[in-house]
Amino acid sequence: MDRAAPAAPPLPLALPGATVRTFDTPGFAGMTFYEVRAKSLINRVPGGSRVPFEWTVNPYRGCSHACTYCLAGDTPILLADGSTRPLAQIRPGDAVMGTMGAGPHRRYVPTTVLDHWATSKPAFRVTLTDGTRLVSSGDHRFLTDRGWRHVSPTEPHQPALAVGDLMFGVGRFAEPPKESPDYQAGFLCGLLRGDASGAGAAHEGDAWIRADGYLDDVSLTEALRWPELPTGDWFRGFLAGAFGAVGHADRLAVVFESGDAAYLRRVAEALTHLGLVARSPVRPRAFAGNRGAPAPGRVETERHLEAALRFRHLTGASPLPLDASGVGVRTERRLAVADIEDLGLTLPLFDISTGTGDFIADGVVSHNCFARNTHTYLDMDSGADFDSRIVVKVNAGELIRRELAAPRWSGAAIAMGTNVDVYQRAEGRYRLMPEILAALRDHANPFSILTKGTLILRDLELLEQAARVTRVGLSVSVGFVDETVWRSAEPGTPSPHRRLEVVRRLTDAGFRVGVLMAPILPGLTDTDESIDATVAAIARAGATSVTPLALHLRPGAREWYAAWLARSHPELRPRYRELFGNGSYLPRAYQDEIAARVRMAARRHGLHRPEPAEARRVTDPKPGPAPARGRRPRPVESSDQLTLL
Repeated sequence: MDRAAPAAPPLPLALPGATVRTFDTPGFAGMTFYEVRAKSLINRVPGGSRVPFEWTVNPYRGCSHACTYCLAGDTPILLADGSTRPLAQIRPGDAVMGTMGAGPHRRYVPTTVLDHWATSKPAFRVTLTDGTRLVSSGDHRFLTDRGWRHVSPTEPHQPALAVGDLMFGVGRFAEPPKESPDYQAGFLCGLLRGDASGAGAAHEGDAWIRADGYLDDVSLTEALRWPELPTGDWFRGFLAGAFGAVGHADRLAVVFESGDAAYLRRVAEALTHLGLVARSPVRPRAFAGNRGAPAPGRVETERHLEAALRFRHLTGASPLPLDASGVGVRTERRLAVADIEDLGLTLPLFDISTGTGDFIADGVVSHNCFARNTHTYLDMDSGADFDSRIVVKVNAGELIRRELAAPRWSGAAIAMGTNVDVYQRAEGRYRLMPEILAALRDHANPFSILTKGTLILRDLELLEQAARVTRVGLSVSVGFVDETVWRSAEPGTPSPHRRLEVVRRLTDAGFRVGVLMAPILPGLTDTDESIDATVAAIARAGATSVTPLALHLRPGAREWYAAWLARSHPELRPRYRELFGNGSYLPRAYQDEIAARVRMAARRHGLHRPEPAEARRVTDPKPGPAPARGRRPRPVESSDQLTLL
């Protein structure tokens, strides 16, 4: 039974005319719906956007799927103390680095994480000139020399990121050191020789605790030896140990002082090897307490934030707090956007909200993602409110008919499901899509739909009617058919067989449906038996093509998947370490092998596998001629990827 609440506080200030409604149905427990009469429905995508469509329709704001989006879970976030932590592991209450100021005139300040959430969403990869790679949703925003820019916005009034834009920040963070035997030997050498120089700290603290542990694996003789050809790991460990013995932080500079000139030369050599400028200030005065005795020499890094962070991240020196509050936020040519790529994948993504409204993601200034942030425009927060307080444009059917009939409307193709799912659970209650589809049918306007669920079948008759007069694009994703793996790896999605039933029903209705076979999981769904069974099921469902994609961990929640693998399939961890190493992609040879095996299976089962360019074909915005009586036109395939993980 429905029950309507009065439009009174805590009604959002931006929705003065809304009707507040809750439902007793268990599926909507804890959710509030704000029914509004919107002013427009068809939105134009900015010209600079890289998405393959120009117009969108979003009858809902917020999503009852309870999913949102931002950055990949392995994106390193700068904490207030100068260390980093993957976004997936950030928690409310954590102190991170943010910024304050207007436009590009900003300064770094510590701020507190207020909220943290996770979801799955179509992902984009932004690559900068310095090699920084950031995977995010299309709605995510970065600070550039042209202001805040969305990676690939779906609302016409939102500015889009473009190749050549300059981002603000320090650039990508360095990878932390691995405590290899060379690192441990270097650490002990730097600590023990520095302590022997007479300027060392007392034999206590984190550095000496680490040394005790390392001496279990490295002999004292080995630790004190200067290697003939030091490795990068040795230099990293040496600087961490040297900092523990003779180092200190002086604002942004890292300073080493010692009376042993040879030792300081090693410090300078190690800094230079790691790409840090080693400075030697003017000779200090003699010791006041020992007249005539030589003052200790001094070597230090440059005094700017990039050098301070690079030293901390490369060496793993601790404790080494960061004093960056008030430092100006800068940009330079190496932070120019070099590429923006639609990955064609739906991946686990994460977001946080902070006291300053921004944070530093892998060295660049980053803001909360757009779709959640639109809730803040409505006097609602961008965290739980996005999932539980849904704005419903109850006059969507009326609006789209009026806008399609307007003389200025060109009849261009409209993409739906590009911001929030038009077939989210709330659609089962509000039934806005039948009116929208009927209007598109009546005006013979081409459209495409991207959805995660099976509710689309409710409107199959309307889709058939529309396909008789215009072009319709639909898409489904099925990575495997093993029900046991699905229950463990993809519990929030419809089962593979339910998705295949959607393909079958749409195919039986005359639609050409291409299936994206993703992700293929090493050791779980990459066997000949699994591939053959999946391709056979896709073929039986009537799909016209299948495109394989193997698991890719960099732009997805590496930590989420690793934790799931450890719980569910610990025996596979060695194989994954061998396959992925320290990278994010499977070896090219493995990917090529998977593609070849899927291609052979597709041929066995009569399926054509399109080339990448064909699989990414964009819906033709111009409807073709009306079909002859009794014949359906061939709907355009959609390349959009649905939920994978």
